[in-house]
Amino acid sequence: MLRRLHPDQPESFAFSPENQKWAEAQITKYPEGREASAIIPLLWRAQEQEGWLSRPAIEFVADMLDMAHIRALEVATFYFMFQLQPVGSAAHVQVCGTLSCMLCGAEDLIEVCKEKISPTAHTVSKDGKLSWEEVECLGACANAPMVQIGKDYYEDLSSERFAELIEDLRNGSAPVPGPQNGRFSVEPAIGLTSLLEGEGAGSAVNKSVALAKKFKDTIKKIDGTEANLSVNWEKQ
Repeated sequence: MLRRLHPDQPESFAFSPENQKWAEAQITKYPEGREASAIIPLLWRAQEQEGWLSRPAIEFVADMLDMAHIRALEVATFYFMFQLQPVGSAAHVQVCGTLSCMLCGAEDLIEVCKEKISPTAHTVSKDGKLSWEEVECLGACANAPMVQIGKDYYEDLSSERFAELIEDLRNGSAPVPGPQNGRFSVEPAIGLTSLLEGEGAGSAVNKSVALAKKFKDTIKKIDGTEANLSVNWEKQ
């Protein structure tokens, strides 16, 4: 699939001061002369900051790494995890459309996206808050159908529940991720059939959901202030 840069580009890009420090620290992981190996984490950080990768952002990262711009563009256009067009200001929704999810209702979720967000993928909604796309397998087949929104998975979705999630996102809240039908994790939908000793003990949500509730960063853009920067590696 041919991927091109969006026709409308910002004038410039710069990391936030905290993200700049983070990026400079990442470069020190690599031996002298191999700094270009940091291209993917730095591009990802730029996307985390802005929501998508603009041409100025790609070229800014290339300049940091002393790379030809075309080399950085090759990386950004090759990997589908990089968004080359503007995304919704509140959230970008990725609907898994591979086998298990498709059999369990992914097409219905896509119809919800077309109705609630935009008739076409990679198009920002009229209010500017949301965008969506269909993606390949996200590895949560036991909880199909599912979507990824920001950093988290929303699993075991029905069309009705998914529509509610979209409205919550539009209204500025980040719904609790994980299974949306009451399941704890990936146990059978009818309930546990083995390993019953621990049933009902411990947390009401799985560890991934607990961390999402703790950090509240599902759809938060990364500005570098989230955690203290530590550089605990040395050049070899």
